[in-house]
Amino acid sequence: MTETVWTLSILLIALLSASTALYFVKKKQAHKDFTAIQARVKTWWGMLVVFSFATLFNPIVSLISIMILCLFALREYFSMMKTRKSDRRLFLWTYLVIPLQFYWIYIGWYGMFIVFIPVYVFLFLPLPRILGKGTLGFLQSVSFTQWGLMLMVFGLSHLAYYPIASPELGPNLVLFLIILTQINDVVQYIVSIYLGKRKVVPTAHPYITWEGFLASITITTIVSYYLYPYLTTFDLTFGILSGVIIGIAGFLGGVTISFLKRDLLIADHEKQESLKDKYLSRVDSLTYTSPVFFHVVRYFFDFM
Repeated sequence: MTETVWTLSILLIALLSASTALYFVKKKQAHKDFTAIQARVKTWWGMLVVFSFATLFNPIVSLISIMILCLFALREYFSMMKTRKSDRRLFLWTYLVIPLQFYWIYIGWYGMFIVFIPVYVFLFLPLPRILGKGTLGFLQSVSFTQWGLMLMVFGLSHLAYYPIASPELGPNLVLFLIILTQINDVVQYIVSIYLGKRKVVPTAHPYITWEGFLASITITTIVSYYLYPYLTTFDLTFGILSGVIIGIAGFLGGVTISFLKRDLLIADHEKQESLKDKYLSRVDSLTYTSPVFFHVVRYFFDFM
Protein backbone atom coordinates (compact mmCIF):
# COMPACT_ATOMS: atom_id res chain seq x y z
CA MET A 1 0.00 0.00 0.00
CA THR A 2 2.88 2.36 0.78
CA GLU A 3 4.35 1.83 -2.71
CA THR A 4 0.94 2.51 -4.27
CA VAL A 5 0.50 5.77 -2.33
CA TRP A 6 3.97 6.90 -3.36
CA THR A 7 3.27 6.05 -7.00
CA LEU A 8 -0.03 7.94 -6.97
CA SER A 9 1.64 10.92 -5.32
CA ILE A 10 4.40 11.00 -7.94
CA LEU A 11 1.74 10.75 -10.67
CA LEU A 12 -0.15 13.67 -9.13
CA ILE A 13 2.99 15.83 -9.13
CA ALA A 14 3.83 14.74 -12.69
CA LEU A 15 0.33 15.57 -13.91
CA LEU A 16 0.38 18.98 -12.29
CA SER A 17 3.74 19.65 -13.93
CA ALA A 18 2.54 18.36 -17.32
CA SER A 19 -0.66 20.41 -17.20
CA THR A 20 1.28 23.55 -16.27
CA ALA A 21 3.90 22.98 -18.97
CA LEU A 22 1.22 22.31 -21.59
CA TYR A 23 -0.56 25.54 -20.65
CA PHE A 24 2.55 27.67 -21.24
CA VAL A 25 3.66 25.78 -24.37
CA LYS A 26 0.21 26.30 -25.94
CA LYS A 27 0.52 30.02 -25.29
CA LYS A 28 3.99 30.24 -26.82
CA GLN A 29 3.22 28.02 -29.82
CA ALA A 30 -0.39 28.91 -30.54
CA HIS A 31 -0.05 27.91 -34.20
CA LYS A 32 0.52 24.23 -33.34
CA ASP A 33 -2.19 21.66 -32.65
CA PHE A 34 -1.88 20.22 -29.15
CA THR A 35 -5.33 18.60 -29.14
CA ALA A 36 -4.05 15.03 -28.89
CA ILE A 37 -1.66 15.78 -26.02
CA GLN A 38 -4.34 17.75 -24.20
CA ALA A 39 -6.74 14.84 -24.55
CA ARG A 40 -4.13 12.45 -23.13
CA VAL A 41 -3.48 14.70 -20.14
CA LYS A 42 -7.22 14.88 -19.43
CA THR A 43 -7.36 11.10 -19.63
CA TRP A 44 -4.53 10.85 -17.11
CA TRP A 45 -6.44 13.03 -14.67
CA GLY A 46 -9.60 10.97 -15.04
CA MET A 47 -7.77 7.66 -14.73
CA LEU A 48 -5.82 8.91 -11.70
CA VAL A 49 -9.02 9.80 -9.86
CA VAL A 50 -10.83 6.57 -10.78
CA PHE A 51 -8.00 4.20 -9.98
CA SER A 52 -6.99 6.06 -6.84
CA PHE A 53 -10.42 5.19 -5.48
CA ALA A 54 -10.18 1.67 -6.86
CA THR A 55 -6.72 1.07 -5.40
CA LEU A 56 -7.15 2.78 -2.07
CA PHE A 57 -10.84 2.27 -1.36
CA ASN A 58 -13.41 0.20 -3.30
CA PRO A 59 -12.89 -1.62 -6.64
CA ILE A 60 -16.64 -1.36 -7.36
CA VAL A 61 -16.07 2.35 -8.07
CA SER A 62 -13.60 1.35 -10.76
CA LEU A 63 -16.01 -1.21 -12.24
CA ILE A 64 -18.88 1.28 -12.50
CA SER A 65 -16.61 3.99 -13.92
CA ILE A 66 -15.23 1.69 -16.61
CA MET A 67 -18.75 0.56 -17.48
CA ILE A 68 -19.76 4.20 -18.03
CA LEU A 69 -16.58 4.75 -20.06
CA CYS A 70 -17.52 1.81 -22.32
CA LEU A 71 -21.01 3.24 -22.75
CA PHE A 72 -19.75 6.65 -23.86
CA ALA A 73 -17.04 5.18 -26.11
CA LEU A 74 -19.57 2.91 -27.83
CA ARG A 75 -22.02 5.76 -28.26
CA GLU A 76 -19.34 7.87 -29.95
CA TYR A 77 -18.47 4.94 -32.20
CA PHE A 78 -22.13 4.60 -33.23
CA SER A 79 -22.32 8.35 -33.88
CA MET A 80 -19.81 7.88 -36.71
CA MET A 81 -21.90 5.26 -38.50
CA LYS A 82 -24.37 6.02 -41.26
CA THR A 83 -27.44 4.43 -39.75
CA ARG A 84 -30.98 3.59 -40.80
CA LYS A 85 -34.16 3.33 -38.77
CA SER A 86 -33.80 -0.44 -38.83
CA ASP A 87 -30.51 -0.11 -36.90
CA ARG A 88 -32.08 1.51 -33.83
CA ARG A 89 -33.34 -1.77 -32.37
CA LEU A 90 -29.89 -3.29 -32.93
CA PHE A 91 -28.22 -0.43 -31.07
CA LEU A 92 -30.66 -0.72 -28.17
CA TRP A 93 -29.84 -4.42 -27.73
CA THR A 94 -26.16 -3.57 -27.98
CA TYR A 95 -26.32 -1.08 -25.11
CA LEU A 96 -28.04 -3.75 -22.98
CA VAL A 97 -24.99 -5.97 -23.48
CA ILE A 98 -22.79 -3.59 -21.44
CA PRO A 99 -24.37 -4.09 -17.97
CA LEU A 100 -24.51 -7.85 -18.62
CA GLN A 101 -20.81 -7.96 -19.49
CA PHE A 102 -19.98 -6.09 -16.28
CA TYR A 103 -22.30 -8.28 -14.24
CA TRP A 104 -20.21 -11.31 -15.23
CA ILE A 105 -17.16 -9.38 -14.04
CA TYR A 106 -18.85 -8.42 -10.76
CA ILE A 107 -19.69 -12.03 -9.89
CA GLY A 108 -16.25 -13.23 -11.06
CA TRP A 109 -17.56 -15.60 -13.75
CA TYR A 110 -14.50 -15.58 -15.98
CA GLY A 111 -15.83 -18.22 -18.40
CA MET A 112 -18.90 -16.17 -19.32
CA PHE A 113 -16.98 -12.88 -19.27
CA ILE A 114 -14.52 -14.15 -21.85
CA VAL A 115 -17.03 -15.73 -24.29
CA PHE A 116 -20.15 -13.62 -23.83
CA ILE A 117 -19.41 -10.94 -26.48
CA PRO A 118 -17.10 -12.89 -28.85
CA VAL A 119 -19.41 -15.95 -28.97
CA TYR A 120 -22.97 -15.48 -27.70
CA VAL A 121 -23.45 -11.83 -28.66
CA PHE A 122 -21.79 -12.50 -32.01
CA LEU A 123 -24.26 -15.33 -32.74
CA PHE A 124 -27.42 -13.59 -31.52
CA LEU A 125 -26.64 -9.95 -32.35
CA PRO A 126 -28.14 -10.22 -35.87
CA LEU A 127 -31.58 -11.19 -34.50
CA PRO A 128 -32.85 -7.63 -33.82
CA ARG A 129 -31.74 -6.66 -37.33
CA ILE A 130 -33.32 -9.79 -38.87
CA LEU A 131 -36.62 -8.98 -37.18
CA GLY A 132 -36.44 -5.43 -38.56
CA LYS A 133 -37.63 -4.35 -41.95
CA GLY A 134 -35.51 -4.96 -45.00
CA THR A 135 -32.18 -6.62 -45.70
CA LEU A 136 -30.43 -3.56 -47.12
CA GLY A 137 -27.20 -2.91 -45.23
CA PHE A 138 -27.62 -5.95 -42.97
CA LEU A 139 -24.01 -7.16 -43.09
CA GLN A 140 -22.60 -3.66 -42.73
CA SER A 141 -24.74 -2.82 -39.69
CA VAL A 142 -24.08 -6.08 -37.86
CA SER A 143 -20.34 -6.21 -38.58
CA PHE A 144 -19.79 -2.56 -37.60
CA THR A 145 -21.75 -3.11 -34.40
CA GLN A 146 -19.79 -6.24 -33.49
CA TRP A 147 -16.51 -4.40 -34.07
CA GLY A 148 -17.66 -1.67 -31.73
CA LEU A 149 -18.62 -4.16 -29.03
CA MET A 150 -15.32 -6.01 -29.30
CA LEU A 151 -13.18 -2.89 -28.99
CA MET A 152 -15.19 -0.47 -26.85
CA VAL A 153 -16.81 -2.98 -24.49
CA PHE A 154 -14.99 -6.33 -24.55
CA GLY A 155 -11.51 -4.82 -24.80
CA LEU A 156 -11.99 -2.03 -22.26
CA SER A 157 -13.97 -4.23 -19.83
CA HIS A 158 -10.77 -6.15 -19.09
CA LEU A 159 -9.70 -3.12 -17.05
CA ALA A 160 -12.49 -3.95 -14.59
CA TYR A 161 -11.56 -7.63 -14.36
CA TYR A 162 -8.02 -7.12 -13.05
CA PRO A 163 -9.16 -6.26 -9.47
CA ILE A 164 -11.75 -9.08 -9.54
CA ALA A 165 -9.23 -11.67 -10.73
CA SER A 166 -6.72 -10.60 -8.09
CA PRO A 167 -8.10 -8.27 -5.38
CA GLU A 168 -4.64 -7.88 -3.87
CA LEU A 169 -2.56 -7.26 -7.00
CA GLY A 170 -5.17 -6.34 -9.64
CA PRO A 171 -5.62 -2.62 -8.82
CA ASN A 172 -1.87 -2.05 -8.96
CA LEU A 173 -1.67 -3.89 -12.28
CA VAL A 174 -4.35 -1.60 -13.70
CA LEU A 175 -2.42 1.43 -12.49
CA PHE A 176 0.75 -0.02 -14.01
CA LEU A 177 -1.03 -0.64 -17.33
CA ILE A 178 -2.62 2.82 -17.46
CA ILE A 179 0.66 4.60 -16.74
CA LEU A 180 2.59 2.70 -19.40
CA THR A 181 -0.16 3.02 -22.00
CA GLN A 182 -0.47 6.77 -21.57
CA ILE A 183 3.30 7.32 -21.53
CA ASN A 184 3.54 5.25 -24.71
CA ASP A 185 0.88 7.40 -26.40
CA VAL A 186 2.34 10.74 -25.34
CA VAL A 187 5.93 9.87 -26.29
CA GLN A 188 4.79 8.47 -29.63
CA TYR A 189 2.86 11.63 -30.43
CA ILE A 190 5.52 14.13 -29.28
CA VAL A 191 8.42 12.40 -31.03
CA SER A 192 6.37 11.94 -34.20
CA ILE A 193 5.45 15.64 -34.24
CA TYR A 194 8.88 17.11 -33.51
CA LEU A 195 11.36 14.48 -34.73
CA GLY A 196 9.43 12.06 -36.93
CA LYS A 197 10.05 11.92 -40.67
CA ARG A 198 8.87 8.53 -41.93
CA LYS A 199 5.11 8.13 -41.48
CA VAL A 200 3.76 4.66 -40.72
CA VAL A 201 0.19 5.00 -42.03
CA PRO A 202 -0.22 8.51 -43.50
CA THR A 203 -3.65 7.72 -44.97
CA ALA A 204 -5.11 6.87 -41.55
CA HIS A 205 -2.99 8.71 -39.00
CA PRO A 206 -1.00 11.76 -40.13
CA TYR A 207 1.08 11.96 -36.95
CA ILE A 208 2.44 8.47 -36.23
CA THR A 209 5.96 7.92 -37.52
CA TRP A 210 8.46 5.08 -37.23
CA GLU A 211 10.66 7.32 -35.09
CA GLY A 212 7.77 7.93 -32.70
CA PHE A 213 6.91 4.24 -32.62
CA LEU A 214 10.46 3.15 -31.74
CA ALA A 215 10.93 5.95 -29.21
CA SER A 216 7.64 5.16 -27.48
CA ILE A 217 8.50 1.47 -27.08
CA THR A 218 11.96 2.37 -25.76
CA ILE A 219 10.69 4.92 -23.21
CA THR A 220 7.76 2.71 -22.18
CA THR A 221 10.13 -0.20 -21.57
CA ILE A 222 12.47 1.98 -19.50
CA VAL A 223 9.59 3.28 -17.38
CA SER A 224 8.35 -0.30 -16.96
CA TYR A 225 11.82 -1.32 -15.73
CA TYR A 226 11.76 1.33 -13.00
CA LEU A 227 8.08 0.96 -12.11
CA TYR A 228 7.46 -2.80 -12.01
CA PRO A 229 9.14 -3.43 -8.59
CA TYR A 230 6.65 -1.04 -6.94
CA LEU A 231 3.37 -2.07 -8.57
CA THR A 232 3.86 -5.71 -9.58
CA THR A 233 5.36 -9.00 -8.44
CA PHE A 234 7.01 -9.61 -11.82
CA ASP A 235 10.61 -10.67 -12.19
CA LEU A 236 13.12 -8.57 -14.12
CA THR A 237 12.50 -10.30 -17.46
CA PHE A 238 8.73 -9.87 -17.39
CA GLY A 239 9.04 -6.37 -15.96
CA ILE A 240 11.00 -5.34 -19.06
CA LEU A 241 8.85 -7.44 -21.41
CA SER A 242 5.71 -5.70 -20.09
CA GLY A 243 6.89 -2.39 -21.54
CA VAL A 244 7.47 -3.96 -24.94
CA ILE A 245 4.08 -5.71 -24.96
CA ILE A 246 2.17 -2.59 -23.92
CA GLY A 247 4.12 -0.42 -26.38
CA ILE A 248 3.35 -2.64 -29.38
CA ALA A 249 -0.27 -3.30 -28.36
CA GLY A 250 -0.86 0.44 -27.76
CA PHE A 251 0.48 1.27 -31.20
CA LEU A 252 -1.79 -1.31 -32.85
CA GLY A 253 -4.80 -0.05 -30.90
CA GLY A 254 -4.20 3.56 -31.90
CA VAL A 255 -3.72 2.67 -35.56
CA THR A 256 -6.78 0.39 -35.68
CA ILE A 257 -9.11 3.00 -34.17
CA SER A 258 -7.67 5.60 -36.56
CA PHE A 259 -8.44 3.37 -39.53
CA LEU A 260 -11.99 2.80 -38.26
CA LYS A 261 -12.58 6.52 -37.80
CA ARG A 262 -11.17 7.42 -41.22
CA ASP A 263 -13.25 4.72 -42.90
CA LEU A 264 -16.48 5.74 -41.18
CA LEU A 265 -15.92 9.49 -41.55
CA ILE A 266 -14.65 9.74 -45.11
CA ALA A 267 -15.57 13.18 -46.49
CA ASP A 268 -17.06 14.25 -43.12
CA HIS A 269 -14.23 16.51 -41.93
CA GLU A 270 -16.46 18.47 -39.57
CA LYS A 271 -17.34 15.35 -37.58
CA GLN A 272 -13.69 14.23 -37.61
CA GLU A 273 -12.69 17.49 -35.92
CA SER A 274 -15.50 17.23 -33.36
CA LEU A 275 -14.33 13.75 -32.31
CA LYS A 276 -10.68 14.66 -31.78
CA ASP A 277 -11.13 15.42 -28.08
CA LYS A 278 -13.66 12.68 -27.35
CA TYR A 279 -13.41 9.32 -25.59
CA LEU A 280 -12.35 7.34 -28.66
CA SER A 281 -9.24 9.48 -29.03
CA ARG A 282 -8.35 8.91 -25.39
CA VAL A 283 -8.90 5.17 -24.99
CA ASP A 284 -7.91 3.90 -28.44
CA SER A 285 -4.68 2.30 -27.18
CA LEU A 286 -6.38 0.83 -24.10
CA THR A 287 -8.76 -1.18 -26.30
CA TYR A 288 -5.73 -3.31 -27.18
CA THR A 289 -3.33 -3.00 -24.24
CA SER A 290 -5.96 -3.94 -21.65
CA PRO A 291 -6.94 -7.38 -23.04
CA VAL A 292 -3.49 -8.25 -24.44
CA PHE A 293 -1.66 -7.52 -21.19
CA PHE A 294 -4.38 -9.25 -19.15
CA HIS A 295 -4.15 -12.53 -21.06
CA VAL A 296 -0.35 -12.54 -21.19
CA VAL A 297 -0.22 -12.06 -17.41
CA ARG A 298 -2.94 -14.66 -16.85
CA TYR A 299 -1.01 -17.21 -18.94
CA PHE A 300 2.28 -16.79 -17.08
CA PHE A 301 1.09 -16.08 -13.52
CA ASP A 302 -1.25 -18.05 -11.25
CA PHE A 303 -2.61 -15.04 -9.33
CA MET A 304 -4.72 -14.00 -12.37
